[in-house]
Amino acid sequence: MTGTERDVTVGQLLLAEYQSVKDEQKARIGFRDNLLYVTLAVVAAVIAAAAQAKQTSMLLALPPVCVVLGWTYLVNDEKISAIGRYVRGELGPRLARLAGSEGAFGWEHFHRGDPRRVSRKVLQLVVDLLAFCFVPLGALVVYWAGGDTSPGLVVLSVAEAVTVAVLGWYRVIYAVPFRPTDGGQ
Repeated sequence: MTGTERDVTVGQLLLAEYQSVKDEQKARIGFRDNLLYVTLAVVAAVIAAAAQAKQTSMLLALPPVCVVLGWTYLVNDEKISAIGRYVRGELGPRLARLAGSEGAFGWEHFHRGDPRRVSRKVLQLVVDLLAFCFVPLGALVVYWAGGDTSPGLVVLSVAEAVTVAVLGWYRVIYAVPFRPTDGGQ
């Protein structure tokens, strides 16, 4: 079958792979971005329920929910960045060599040169930390300061605080540019 229309070239395979990883990246971006809205809705619902019931202990639901949503956000964000690194570092150069070109997928490099990119990344980190870490930590402070605590729930709340802090630490680590495996996000 060599030479027929049914033959698939390496270039076609690389382009199909590019389309596939970009589709995955696009889906992950949509999912990741919606996690912020879900987090805001959950936070509002829990705060409203706790205020209506006048039970600060209900705020203890926020840390586990925010950690699960925040971790899911972080994992998807990392995969989105990994796809970009793969396209820039592996797929693009392979296709460029095959085509005898200096480069492929110029947008993958071009948009990263925006002078405001670093400030956007810093602000996004602040938003992520606010949504997924500071809000649940604030809920814990309100619970602790509320005076209506029990020893078991205090132990639980301390464990929740540690878990939220770990999530915050990982969020900062993944936001720091120029990680060794990254070459910059």
